[in-house]
Amino acid sequence: MKNLPVNQLKLHGLDIFFNEIISLVNNKKLPNQILLSGQEGVGKSTLAFHIINYILSKKEENPYMLKAKSINNKNRSYNLIKNGSHPNFYSVDLVDDKKNIEISQIRSMIEYTNKSTFNEDKKIILINKAENLNSNSLNSLLKITEEPNENVYFVFIYNNNKNISKTLLSRCLIFKIYLSFNESISIANQIIENDLRNVLNSDFVNYYFTPGRYVNLINFAKKNDIDLKNYSLKDFLYHIIENKYYKKNTFVKFNIYLFIELYFLKIFSNSKQKNKFILFYTNFIKKINNVNKFNLDYETLFMEFKNKVLNG
Repeated sequence: MKNLPVNQLKLHGLDIFFNEIISLVNNKKLPNQILLSGQEGVGKSTLAFHIINYILSKKEENPYMLKAKSINNKNRSYNLIKNGSHPNFYSVDLVDDKKNIEISQIRSMIEYTNKSTFNEDKKIILINKAENLNSNSLNSLLKITEEPNENVYFVFIYNNNKNISKTLLSRCLIFKIYLSFNESISIANQIIENDLRNVLNSDFVNYYFTPGRYVNLINFAKKNDIDLKNYSLKDFLYHIIENKYYKKNTFVKFNIYLFIELYFLKIFSNSKQKNKFILFYTNFIKKINNVNKFNLDYETLFMEFKNKVLNG
């Protein structure tokens, strides 16, 4: 897909973080392990791919365009990484329909790190969604990060609304990636090459979303012929629950709880019985947490939300 982080040639709005890391690279002070922390969709993965391209394309004919904060689409590293064939780059990510990064993935990565690097250049390991490492894969990873090979560098990406190993955090230089509301809107506008207010109902624009969430929401709507300009947040929730998109669409599956929380926030601001509402909201959030924690029947929960809240 065009908007996948690996395909984002232009870096929008994260200059302060990019410049700090590039300064470490240029001064040969980059530690072997860095961690990019922040909300889902804030641009951590895009930032990572730009840093990695800057490092790997330095000696190439069409290197990273530093002043423009842009990847040259003719450079060898960009095309090799996009095709999954760069000899000095290895990616570990959560596999579709899996809840954890499994130990087999880490073992394959370790086997890769033990091989010599191409042209004796830096070898970079990108581990996305590091919060999804299970205990076995984490322990295996910690062994290799305790004494990493000299020319092997790890870039971890971590969604900070979840828990992660304190031991892993202690071994990394951490960059906390964040954007203001206006920065998030501006970056999303640049990515979609339009004004969000032209394509989204004010219900969505008036809440804080990260650029990635805005873009994924718009892509989901286009794919499923949903006119979000004329859909309120209530309409949208009703539609995705009624059509059970949480079962068949990854974006909805991982973000439906966010939309529910935002809807609660909206009706709370307009409620005249705030104490009664808070009690109901608290109980419902406990149910959500239990569904996630104990892998319970979430469909019943969504039906309850539709009948008691959206239709209430």
